[in-house]
Amino acid sequence: MIDRRSAALSAGDTAMPMALLDRDGVINLDVGYPYRPDQIVWVDGIFDALARLQKQGYRVVVVTNQSGIARGLFTPGDVEQLHAWMADEIAARGGRIDAFLYCPYHPQAPVEAYRRDHEDRKPKPGMVVKALNMFPTQIENSFMIGDRPSDIEAARAADIPGYLFGGGRIDRFVESILGIAAS
Repeated sequence: MIDRRSAALSAGDTAMPMALLDRDGVINLDVGYPYRPDQIVWVDGIFDALARLQKQGYRVVVVTNQSGIARGLFTPGDVEQLHAWMADEIAARGGRIDAFLYCPYHPQAPVEAYRRDHEDRKPKPGMVVKALNMFPTQIENSFMIGDRPSDIEAARAADIPGYLFGGGRIDRFVESILGIAAS
């Protein structure tokens, strides 16, 4: 599901590389199913990382499994409100998220409406492929950052590099990836 796109598309948009980011564990700390602004603790360096990606000509798209919906912990509307708030906070600090995509499904979900094995649920590549196709994209220069092996599997299945973030300062991690991409 796509819940917010902050950058409007026009017919003349040029192809740009895309940085796909998982949400919990990459943008904010994974505190266990956050869905309210008061639960968000930003990963160190995220605002600098997002501003750097924008300055380097990358579109930034968040791709996140949100099984808390399938577990009945919160609603799609809660996720969409949180993403709108996050986008505003990030923009106020010089960064930009071009779109948020989320997958509310889980194969063992207690909420029957969301109980299924869906192509968008990482490690499957559906959400990543949708993100890459949302905008004119230089796929050969695009990449994904995640904090779990399932994120990296989804990136590889979509034929883009995936980088496993193990914590620390995300701005330094992004800087090292951009150094790899430039060489």
